Amino acid sequence: QVRLVESGGGLVQAGGSLRLSCAAPTTILSVFTSNTMAWYRQTPGKERELVASIYGSDTNYGDSVKGRFTISKDNRKRTIYLQMNSLKPEDTGVYYCNHHWQNGNDYWGQGTQVTVSS
Repeated sequence: QVRLVESGGGLVQAGGSLRLSCAAPTTILSVFTSNTMAWYRQTPGKERELVASIYGSDTNYGDSVKGRFTISKDNRKRTIYLQMNSLKPEDTGVYYCNHHWQNGNDYWGQGTQVTVSS
């Protein structure tokens, strides 16, 4: 069973930084490296939106976070990270880790709350 374990959310002032982590401890290495990992976020009244994704060395970012957020991965630890800098109040939401397999399956973490105060 695929399990994704997120950590690193919290409360931060606008302009501050946070780093989120998502570990996939039950995923074998070859599966972890051959599929896309991503971060999504959801805010009240809005649909879940893509924040950033990574596949191999290729990364993709949502327009609202480009230049401020960086996604990275450590294959040995089967973990991805989201470094969030210059945080804004509109970045507030629940951040979800996603593992998208090439067969179409999607797996989600439990979510971690990020709150940015103005």
